[in-house]
Amino acid sequence: MIDTTRIPKHIAFIMDGNGRWAKERGLPRTAGHAQGVERVKEMVRAASDIGVQVMTFYAFSTENWTRPKQEIDILMYFLEGFLEKEVEELHKNNVRFRVIGKGDPIPKRLQDLIRRAEEKTKNNSRMTAILALNYGSRQEIVDAARRFAGAVERGDEKPDAMTVERFSQYLYTVGLPDPDLLIRTSGEMRISNFLLWQLSYAELYFPKKYWPDFHKEDLLQAIEEFQQRERRFGNVDTTEKNN
Repeated sequence: MIDTTRIPKHIAFIMDGNGRWAKERGLPRTAGHAQGVERVKEMVRAASDIGVQVMTFYAFSTENWTRPKQEIDILMYFLEGFLEKEVEELHKNNVRFRVIGKGDPIPKRLQDLIRRAEEKTKNNSRMTAILALNYGSRQEIVDAARRFAGAVERGDEKPDAMTVERFSQYLYTVGLPDPDLLIRTSGEMRISNFLLWQLSYAELYFPKKYWPDFHKEDLLQAIEEFQQRERRFGNVDTTEKNN
């Protein structure tokens, strides 16, 4: 049983294993991606029911453009379908939708759908669902540094005013709490250029299940594990202080 008073505010997902899930079943990789979309919808419903404020899903990285064109086209098709069919449901459930990452070379039709979805749901407050699309954390940090430098040139900032908190205001995730919990499915134990700045003090959880097999009960198990850990944020264990 999870403690409903200690729910992580922000959960981030690296949705790994779609292709391997499909291969083990003799199915095309696209079948794994289709099931992956269903898990996103399930996670949003489950999280909003228990009080999670933000969920971020690593949908497509800047490195994913090296995949076969046919697979990329299918992924973009699934994303378009998600936006066309699911945004109304998100809006009805008071869920805000956002995308973080670079616009180009995402197809213009998909970019237009993203803008409309963000505008439609911008005032929703129950939960925020974020897709990291054409996203790379190193690029995000470089972009933030460039924006700060531009502000200095305009006279809006002073170089010696830079702090950790101030720099965070130039990241794609401005206005959002940093993730408390990162979940990467499939048993792989790496971050893969995802939210490197924001994950500094997150708890990491690496279930062996592939993403298409990750269901609500698995999410609850991850949260239960999170609640059993002591988050020290660089401090010493409270029991060590007293010994």
